[in-house]
Amino acid sequence: MRYPRILLKLSGEALVGEGNYGIDPETMRMMAEEIAEASRMGVEIGIVIGGGNIFRGLKGAASGMDRVTADQMGMLATVINSIALQDAMEKLGVQTRVQTAIPIDTIAERFIRRRAMRHLEKKRVVIFAAGTGSPFFTTDTAAALRAKEMKADVLLKGTKVDGIYTADPVTTPSATRYETITYMQFVEQRLKAIDSTAVTFCMENSIPIQVFNFKVRGNLLRILRGETIGTLIGNPSSK
Repeated sequence: MRYPRILLKLSGEALVGEGNYGIDPETMRMMAEEIAEASRMGVEIGIVIGGGNIFRGLKGAASGMDRVTADQMGMLATVINSIALQDAMEKLGVQTRVQTAIPIDTIAERFIRRRAMRHLEKKRVVIFAAGTGSPFFTTDTAAALRAKEMKADVLLKGTKVDGIYTADPVTTPSATRYETITYMQFVEQRLKAIDSTAVTFCMENSIPIQVFNFKVRGNLLRILRGETIGTLIGNPSSK
């Protein structure tokens, strides 16, 4: 495998399927199958999943809600998604643990780095819920932080598009996709595929970021086998 240990970041919106809200069981099953196959190949997998399919903190704050309260609600939404993904994974026979950055001891483990590392070494999938546990930080940033803490070889961001473009391909048909881009180019061009704070953190810690379309069946496995899928954000030497 190209990457023996990965941190996979998934958006909550990816769980809605063809709907506008909540969790689509068929979409969840397909996602779980893809991750399960990678796990069975021996890859150690940590996951951070967003909560935008249930509640997004920034949207709540924009409507007049206190930002801290809104972000806390968003963190709880990620816990719901994490538990749902855990259930789907374990139905496929993959041992999975949910660890939360805020204590919810009757539902999931508290985040303890050493325990999480041990789970990964035992080939258990670990889902990191509740973001960083603090408001004002995105789940992209939480994913970058966990990638560093878990000594992941790469941060994989699964989205609904096939990489990073020079502009929004929906509004700008002439936009072209980057195969590789440096951290600084991403930040300086103010691209939006991933939170810039997360990109800066990864730059400072030399963590490559691969942005790809997770909805295309098999893409995760293709990346793990070394194929060029989506867009790689890294240092010039990563090209």
